[in-house]
Amino acid sequence: MFILIYVDDIIVTSSSDQAITALLHNLRLDFALKDLGDLHFFLGLEVHRQPNGLLLNQEKYATDLLHRVGMRDCTSCPTPLSTNDTLSLTDGSPLGPEGITRYRSIVGALQYLTLTRPDICFSVNKVCQYLHAPTTAHWTAVKRILRYIHGTCKVGLTFQRSTSTLLSAYSDADWAGDLDDRRSTGGFAIFFGSNLISWGAIKQPSVSRSSTEVEYKALATATAELVWVETLVRELGVSLKEKLCLWCDNLGATYLSANPVFHARTNHIEIDFYFV
Repeated sequence: MFILIYVDDIIVTSSSDQAITALLHNLRLDFALKDLGDLHFFLGLEVHRQPNGLLLNQEKYATDLLHRVGMRDCTSCPTPLSTNDTLSLTDGSPLGPEGITRYRSIVGALQYLTLTRPDICFSVNKVCQYLHAPTTAHWTAVKRILRYIHGTCKVGLTFQRSTSTLLSAYSDADWAGDLDDRRSTGGFAIFFGSNLISWGAIKQPSVSRSSTEVEYKALATATAELVWVETLVRELGVSLKEKLCLWCDNLGATYLSANPVFHARTNHIEIDFYFV
């Protein structure tokens, strides 16, 4: 049985209907309780039952956000960020006090939207890096994300039944993608069977002079998250029959992971090596 509580809102789920009924009965003995039936809405997250599983999205939340910004009828955009344009601290003109407050408010709202939208995770991470001193160029990037959301409000996460208990992680990174400090951003996506359950985009704390090193650091971050998810899954009583699987598209990082002989050439990432 699994229980999620936020203030006075409670989600109860179990593989046994009798266990849920018994728990609700016991709660009613001490608390005023109202059973709303099947889960449909919780803290801005919408749950839609489909023949092949569940769809989680935040359509209403996204629509309200667009209405708040005055972009309810804007033109949609096919991608959240342009591959040709890069952001920098010095791009554009500084926003005024009202513009800064608005920028921070909207970017904060976009962060909550990433709960069901891994497709905007990297772009939101990017605009979050300029919260201290946003400019007109950064606000333009935020509006592009909102235009993309306008055309993809119904997009969300689909969870389907799967016989596989394989935990797999995919990692990737850009190399020196930040024009201001030349630090790289790594990202990961973790699947349980065929279902995406965890993802993130994280700026690396140091500058790397090698693309292999960047990819390897991203792989280490994905490994840390994967181990945490494995611990969580085991605590929920799920037995994993297959070994954890890591996927990386960089040959150098892959060879480094598989062959300890290369360790002598990479003393500066010794901790990441042994962790993976």
